Amino acid sequence: MVTEILYQKVARDLKRQILAGHYPVGQLIPTENELESQYQVSKVTIRKAVEVLVAEGYLQKKSGIGTRVISNNLFNKLSKAESYTTIISGQGTLTKEVLAVKTLPADATPLASQTAGSVVYLQRRYLLDGAPLILVEHYLPNQLIQSGLAGLRHKSLYKILQENGQTVSRFKDEFRATLIDATSQKLLAKTDQLAMQRIRRGYGTDQQLIEYSVAIYDTEKFPYQIDYEV
Repeated sequence: MVTEILYQKVARDLKRQILAGHYPVGQLIPTENELESQYQVSKVTIRKAVEVLVAEGYLQKKSGIGTRVISNNLFNKLSKAESYTTIISGQGTLTKEVLAVKTLPADATPLASQTAGSVVYLQRRYLLDGAPLILVEHYLPNQLIQSGLAGLRHKSLYKILQENGQTVSRFKDEFRATLIDATSQKLLAKTDQLAMQRIRRGYGTDQQLIEYSVAIYDTEKFPYQIDYEV
């Protein structure tokens, strides 16, 4: 196996462990010698893998101290892009509130044809300087919620997945213009029904669907944009 493939493989595994919380933000990762022994590769391979994660914004190297985790954001430097929520956070105060947390029978959700049993449902609303901007519904199939539904209110979506031993390995996003119903219109404080909809499917390492999310954006208040670095 060539060196390039090896360092990419090590980098992917280290990132997976960072996202899963095995290496928390603020903690030093193992030393080069420890990683060399753990992955059975050369120091050159370890250094190149670490350089990848430094460039992506997950790690920071400090001489005489070590390599520290500085971010566990899934979209940290995805395609060298600044995410929509990061951009709007720079425009004011972005807050998030949980509107609903419950379990639903799969046949009462968009996952009816893809899974059986129950589905964990979370509804969240994002506000920019107090004005409703985004409405999101998350559907999580086959979750075993150890702490009960009430415990989900203060956890991020990916923390919930992590606690259930699931890590997102890839996403598939669909965007379309849509006419929202009266309830969504009221929650977003919109005077019209036209909005932008994003459907996101998140797949685990075994390529099974572990997240299905529907987000509605009021692009009249703030346009949907991503800032790409080229």
